[in-house]
Amino acid sequence: MSLLQRLEMRQGQALVMTPQLLQAIKLLQLSQLDLTAYVDAELERNPLLERAEGEGAPEREAPEASGEGEYEGGDGPEPEAWLASDMTPSRSEIESDLDTRLDNVFADENPVPRETGAGDTLSLTPAPYGNAGGSFDGDLPDFESTLTAETSLREHLAAQLDLATQSPSDRLIGSFLIDAVDDAGYLREEIDGVAERLGAPLDDVARVLKLVQTFDPPGVAARDLAECLAIQLREQDRFDPAMRALVSRLDLVAKRDFPALRRLCGVDDEDLVEMLAEIRRLDPKPGRAFGTHAVEVLVPDVFVRAAPDGSWLVELNAEALPRVLVNQSYYARVSKGAVADGDKAFLSECLQTANWLTRSLEQRARTILKVATEIVRQQDAFFLHGVSHLRPLNLKTVAEAIGMHESTVSRVTSNKSIGTSRGTLEMKYFFTAAIPGAAGAAAHSSEAVRHRIKQLVDAEAADVLSDDALVQRLRDEGVDIARRTVAKYRESLRIPSSIDRRRAKMATAAR
Repeated sequence: MSLLQRLEMRQGQALVMTPQLLQAIKLLQLSQLDLTAYVDAELERNPLLERAEGEGAPEREAPEASGEGEYEGGDGPEPEAWLASDMTPSRSEIESDLDTRLDNVFADENPVPRETGAGDTLSLTPAPYGNAGGSFDGDLPDFESTLTAETSLREHLAAQLDLATQSPSDRLIGSFLIDAVDDAGYLREEIDGVAERLGAPLDDVARVLKLVQTFDPPGVAARDLAECLAIQLREQDRFDPAMRALVSRLDLVAKRDFPALRRLCGVDDEDLVEMLAEIRRLDPKPGRAFGTHAVEVLVPDVFVRAAPDGSWLVELNAEALPRVLVNQSYYARVSKGAVADGDKAFLSECLQTANWLTRSLEQRARTILKVATEIVRQQDAFFLHGVSHLRPLNLKTVAEAIGMHESTVSRVTSNKSIGTSRGTLEMKYFFTAAIPGAAGAAAHSSEAVRHRIKQLVDAEAADVLSDDALVQRLRDEGVDIARRTVAKYRESLRIPSSIDRRRAKMATAAR
């Protein structure tokens, strides 16, 4: 076996992930907010990019005269004559318009029209603002200056802490505890850890915590639900031994185990019903009244609406698509003055990046529209009849129909939504698993089966349907489903078990 050095030429195919291809893939899976942030960053970095703003209202052109001495816009005098005319009214003209004498209209104060000469010509010079009870220096206040900020939960508790104690150490501990309270009003740190981090005695931290728990809203700074309810009941002077025992076993309340609760509290059925009703009137999240987070509305990327011929029109949401342009004229002007090699390389890179970004955004929009159109075609029955007619669908089916790779469809449907007459839904919502049909019938969508389970439970009368009964009902309707699958779907819908639902109906009947 000899070792020789030689040159060979081989031909092969390989997929090279260029930076531009990586950028296109990245843009494809970004949500609307992330894409807007990415484009804004590129606009700041790249001087050749500019935002394509919408066309505003057309500017009004100056009216032109037609003919000699006639104004095209009306029958009045010529503009020059109108501007040159004397606009100062006479006293008799004003009194004629008001149908009374000026002495009856104006009081003896500064705003009274003043005589300007021997004739009856008046000057209507207004009085200064200072004489009218205040001065804005000629300007009205801005609208923003009249707005007030919403008080947060921390600010509300901190104001009460300043009034409750004058001790600097207690204020320090109280401020730390208030910072550890979440938006729901619960303390999310152990007092042992607080004492260790502040280097304060554990007794002092516990004492300040008791002080903070007396603040408004009632139940704030509690460490769990039981303590939150106990604080509110204690403030209402209703925390007796029976109520204490009830609050200590909220797990039995959730299970609606009324016989065990009666034995634990030592009360009869009527007293237990009243105690449970009192518990329901309490606020389990006392801090939610001070929520400062604005609700963000889900803006759809695609709109679907019915066409007059019965088909569906799928169109992109223009407001959700950032539009950028490449300023070629600016590039031509700047490139003429670029002398250094570094400047020329920078301008060339900026131009290449700008062109690729605009093409990537266009390709992203076309791909989203193509995938959304195929989803609407596959789920046509859903848009006509609702969730019960949702069909099983996977990424591979859509990818084969539009001639794309499955991973591309997955990136397109991530973090995207479709606006329909039935609400704004994520694209992933239309991809559901298939549940086989009974006796060789067509497969059913898992989301449609979940919706049917909810309908059966909501339609329950005196007889409560167990999971086995739900399985039998679904099989009668042609759905071949296992009991554990029904239990999983029921739990995902947050529907209690048949035992808990039966206990709830009995409690409602007892009341």
